[in-house]
Amino acid sequence: MSLSPKGEISEHCFDLIFAFDEIVALGYRENVNLAQIRTFTEMDSHEEKVFRAVRETQEREAKAEMRRKAKELQQIRRDAERGKKGPGFGGFGSSGMSSSNTAIITDTLIEVEKPKPTPAPVRSSGPSKALKLVGKGKEVDEFVDKLKSEGENIILSSTGKRPSEASKSLPPPTHTESVHMRVEEKITLTCGRDGGLQNMEVLGMITLRVSDEKNGRIRLKFSNNDKRGVQLQTHPNVDKKLFTAESVIGLKNPDKSFPLKSDVGVLKWRLQTTDESFIPLTINCWPSESGTGCDVNIEYELQDECLELNDVVISIPVPSGVGAPVIGDLDGEYRHDSRRNVLEWCLPVIDVKNKTGSLEFSIPGQPNDFFPVNVSFVSKGSYCDIQVIKVSQVDGDCPVRFSTETSFVVDKYEIL
Repeated sequence: MSLSPKGEISEHCFDLIFAFDEIVALGYRENVNLAQIRTFTEMDSHEEKVFRAVRETQEREAKAEMRRKAKELQQIRRDAERGKKGPGFGGFGSSGMSSSNTAIITDTLIEVEKPKPTPAPVRSSGPSKALKLVGKGKEVDEFVDKLKSEGENIILSSTGKRPSEASKSLPPPTHTESVHMRVEEKITLTCGRDGGLQNMEVLGMITLRVSDEKNGRIRLKFSNNDKRGVQLQTHPNVDKKLFTAESVIGLKNPDKSFPLKSDVGVLKWRLQTTDESFIPLTINCWPSESGTGCDVNIEYELQDECLELNDVVISIPVPSGVGAPVIGDLDGEYRHDSRRNVLEWCLPVIDVKNKTGSLEFSIPGQPNDFFPVNVSFVSKGSYCDIQVIKVSQVDGDCPVRFSTETSFVVDKYEIL
């Protein structure tokens, strides 16, 4: 059936548009001939060819895997038939195995013979290996290897995160009692580069979780060794008179139990100050202009010697497009992230035995290029020193075994 001229134009409308696009540019005619126009409009995509070739290879590998498993199935069936005839084997277990394997191979055949037309290779979500065309872990490893070949210094923690990301939380405890408490504190701090604490706030909470019904009616004895003026606030259902008089957290109605298998915040506290003596970790950054750029000296000092800070990362911004910094004196380790333009100074532990340290480096730039400096860390100690010391039953005051996890982490810690 032949098409009318109008039908032929409609059939090839996009080809005509692409051809006119090659002839006219910005209202002016391009100096091209008919052969060049045909070449441009019929030009194949190199990326598309590569994608098709990769997909065909993966499909061939999947079909080969399918054929191999089909042969295995046939072998299993033959072995099962021989087993039924033999005197020393029962055919029931072999028959069940054969049926199970038949179902797996059948699913594989259906999926491989009728692949879904998608723009990218597809991974199977089932247990069969025949459809596992792409491995995500392999792609990640290849990408990391490529970055390393380009000169990037890749450092990953055991969790696979950046040091600055991995240091924002502590791993959960491996074992907890039926009465478990989390003492959590977060600090928000902003300092000036020339000194002076602009704002510091510490928010804390004790969260209770009871997993055994027999320990639902309990009371918590806590100790408050804070000397900085922390403001305390209890849950509305907590007996405030008992809390004020005896530092004990218990329900207003002693006949009621705490919720079972649910996290309940029983006590909150807040500290807000501009007193520089309350800063747990001071950071001094001194950029000095030189003939070739800036010499930067940065140092830390632990002011609260009762704390032990872990996984400390001090992030200093650096100028882009000027190369890596030249490191001088260094306590700990460093990592230069050229993509984010950040120099990360990494210190595993800062405590009373390791309360000071310094880093020196040189790089082209101006003093303002190295601010704001950001700090992250985690600690298993309480900054405000508020802890639960005893848990007992309401009836008889019998002691109850309990577990506690304490964490002091950074919400925001920056030097502007």
